[in-house]
Amino acid sequence: MPGWKNSGGIFDLAKNQEKMKELEEQLNDPEIWKNQEKANGLSRQLRAIRSLVGPYNEIRQQFDTLKELAGIVEPEDAESIRSLMEETEEVRGEIDRLEFKCILGGEADRCDAIVSINAGAGGTESCDWASMLLRMYIRWAEHHGHSSEMLDQLSGEEAGIKSATFIVRGDFTYGYLKAETGVHRLVRISPFDSSKRRHTSFASVDVIPDIGKDIEIEINENDLRIDTYRSSGAGGQHVNVTDSAVRITHIPTGTVVQCQKERSQHKNKATAMKILRARLYEARKREQEEELTRGYEKKKKIEWGSQIRSYVLHPYKMVKDHRTGEQTSNAEKVLDGNLDGFIEAYLKKTAAK
Repeated sequence: MPGWKNSGGIFDLAKNQEKMKELEEQLNDPEIWKNQEKANGLSRQLRAIRSLVGPYNEIRQQFDTLKELAGIVEPEDAESIRSLMEETEEVRGEIDRLEFKCILGGEADRCDAIVSINAGAGGTESCDWASMLLRMYIRWAEHHGHSSEMLDQLSGEEAGIKSATFIVRGDFTYGYLKAETGVHRLVRISPFDSSKRRHTSFASVDVIPDIGKDIEIEINENDLRIDTYRSSGAGGQHVNVTDSAVRITHIPTGTVVQCQKERSQHKNKATAMKILRARLYEARKREQEEELTRGYEKKKKIEWGSQIRSYVLHPYKMVKDHRTGEQTSNAEKVLDGNLDGFIEAYLKKTAAK
């Protein structure tokens, strides 16, 4: 197939088959299952490689069959020629989809994704916009058969959310959702403005990989400041009266993470440490690649001029990605989680650099 090779090139079949065999041998060793987290990580890697090798072999077989049929079909057999052309287009589409999946070959692309959303300045408007983005990503996950779990959430004073951190679990979720990192801008007639004026709101999205223990990140316990506090809630009989919420500060970098999801302080600490390891990994990767500013303290402000995508609901409807020029007038569909067009356009552009 054009652009595909059995070794090297876009899809390295020999390398992937070798890695698949290696992982299968490791998982067949009963000793590996004594460390459940490590075994689960290897299982995820194996599933991801099989999701490439299996479709490749199927496409290869389809391609060979079509090539053979093309060599024996009679020139005057218009119906057979039309059928062959239709099947060829189907195979071409399958090649494009698999080729895109091969772009996601980064060290952490196969990991689950930890997504954080923060409302920008603007009070209720921005908090409501942040909640709309939260729903959009949850719907994206559902469309793809992925699961999601809320890790931490702070409600707005009147509506929406000030911030939320959640994890999306599924093959290549980080590889896809990393394209969403940045500032998102909304233009609409405000439902909170009695004068029905147009408002512009901002919210930032940050996506980091849940690296688990698949990627080594060393953290010195002496570099951590761990604070506990009472979880926030709606009050009443279900309010948490113990200091179960945990905030961890990594002193050398100033990175702060927190979790208040569980009633158990121990579980919240474990989740916060997972997020911290992921954030430190992402910061290290960004420094090495020199793609973003150093650390999280120097991020772009959540305001004009820094947005990666605009969602306009008035006076017309349009969603436009300012990095790629990709756009659509079907804003409702995008806000319902149909993001693949924007994600794929961005990843293809960055892969071409």
